[in-house]
Amino acid sequence: MANAARLYTPAEAGAVSGLKLKAVHNAIDKHIVEPVAKVRVAPVGNGSRAPRFLTGEDLVRLRVWRGVGDTLSAERRQLLFVAIAAKPTAKTVKADELLIVDVGEARKQVDRGVRDLEAAEAVVAKDKATLGGEPVFKGTRIPVYGIAAMLEAGATAEELLSGYPKLTERLLDLARIWAAAHPRRGRPKSLSDLGLKLKSTRRVSRKSDPLAGRTKATATAAG
Repeated sequence: MANAARLYTPAEAGAVSGLKLKAVHNAIDKHIVEPVAKVRVAPVGNGSRAPRFLTGEDLVRLRVWRGVGDTLSAERRQLLFVAIAAKPTAKTVKADELLIVDVGEARKQVDRGVRDLEAAEAVVAKDKATLGGEPVFKGTRIPVYGIAAMLEAGATAEELLSGYPKLTERLLDLARIWAAAHPRRGRPKSLSDLGLKLKSTRRVSRKSDPLAGRTKATATAAG
């Protein structure tokens, strides 16, 4: 079961539930989940958003919402969530006469996501003496954001593992999760800013447009 005592930021909730950060904020704005109040350590100003925190049960609601989408009206969806809360050990919950929700599977997926997030947090370190405090995999100088960015850009696991023998496929997966749970603020850093240098580029075609190509880069850690 997800850690009942822990509160999750919207970014962490998205990483666990498989939703984009914007979708999580949308779910909060629509009152699909209700954020928990937490002591604010600094005033919020200049149009910035007040801190929002979600519980483990909220993550289950998000996962169910991702599954049912707009199948149910807001009123029926709320009744479904009430039924789920009333039967925390039930494997299935009847949403209406025709729809039965597999809540047990949703909880399993959330639990796996929470374990992956905790595993990702356990393998990432920040130290001013290493790349100026850039998050890296423990025991290396390999920047986590850099690996996640290259995966997002289309680099394959085989390419990255060839360039970074200290990494594993599991660590590549954890890089995605960690970066999603801790989105970088401000302007994205360049490869050189991340302690990487360009190794090679090649053009590959997009499946949606066979005539259009894009450049995919692979990089290696500097230093």
